[in-house]
Amino acid sequence: MLKFLPYTFKTLWRHRSRTLLTVSGSAVALFVFCFVAAIQEGMDDLQKRQAAKGSLITFQANKFCPATSHLPQDYDQDIARIRGVKDVIPIQVFTNNCRASLDVVVFYGVPPDKLQAARDFELVSGSWPEFENHQDAAIVGKAVAARRDIHVGQKFSIGDLSVNVAGIFESDDPAEENYIYSHLDFLQRSKGTNLVGTVTQIEVLLNEGVDQIEMCKQIDEQFRGGPVETDTRPKGVFQAKALGGLTQLISFAQYLGYACVGLVLALVATTTLMSVEDRIREHAVLQTLGFTSGRVFRLVMTESILLSIAGGAIGIGSAMIVLALSSLSVGAEAVTIAFTPSLRLAFEGMIVACVTGILAGVAPAWHAAHTEVVPALRHA
Repeated sequence: MLKFLPYTFKTLWRHRSRTLLTVSGSAVALFVFCFVAAIQEGMDDLQKRQAAKGSLITFQANKFCPATSHLPQDYDQDIARIRGVKDVIPIQVFTNNCRASLDVVVFYGVPPDKLQAARDFELVSGSWPEFENHQDAAIVGKAVAARRDIHVGQKFSIGDLSVNVAGIFESDDPAEENYIYSHLDFLQRSKGTNLVGTVTQIEVLLNEGVDQIEMCKQIDEQFRGGPVETDTRPKGVFQAKALGGLTQLISFAQYLGYACVGLVLALVATTTLMSVEDRIREHAVLQTLGFTSGRVFRLVMTESILLSIAGGAIGIGSAMIVLALSSLSVGAEAVTIAFTPSLRLAFEGMIVACVTGILAGVAPAWHAAHTEVVPALRHA
């Protein structure tokens, strides 16, 4: 097909308005396809990482939004004594919005001495001692810092909560970069609240080989008769439940991605067919000059594939740039999913563009290759 490229480029340029409109439509459709795929990629990545970590979340039973969950903080000591538990981390959660939103701000109040062991991240600016030594200090994920234009040394406020930014961190986990970590005591005593002695949830780190489901049952059974009943789940399961309807919405959005692929298919097929109809006589002349039906078929297929690849490259490239620069995420109930761009996603998008170009070109190419020469030469 490479030897047909110069001729195909000239043909497309002759009808540049139609070509540009088709490429633009394909680019927009594949741009949307990549956005839908990126949020699904973020969801899958979140679930895989949490399943691999093997930690549990103990929450107040029959509660949903973090603002409504209040566990006695001394539950952490009782859980720590259970055989198979490696460490226990009391966490106070503050979020500006429990509902689904593209700009959820989530604070995790954690004892500083437990934070580094429990989370895998590294400061890209700021100072860890600055965070440890000042109770009103916080370290901020790179994604939320970029989205909110937060810098080290400044004061960041949301609602009645204000913190001094001691550092900005990055993580291999894209979702982690959407959180802000502060001191547990500070978040318990923040303005307008009096939560000393209680926490939102307790994260339980287990030794290798411990059965997570059995451990969940054991923890909940221990506090069944206590002042506050608990609901303990593996962290991945807990996050999936917190996201709730948002997970279903993300799954449903896959159909939007399929619709975008269908749109590209229809656009490219229509344009290629119009091009074939406009050049019936031209193809007949080519056949009289020695072009076989197979060569005419390949010529039209080359045109269709080029249109689809051009639109795909523009749409996918634009989507990757926007996703990388915008640090978008969606969250609900203090759990966030990052829109995750990746080379794998870009590669899959280009495969979709190529396959769509091939499918879109088959019918027009077959029509061009099997047109009778004499009637075609008489075509006005």
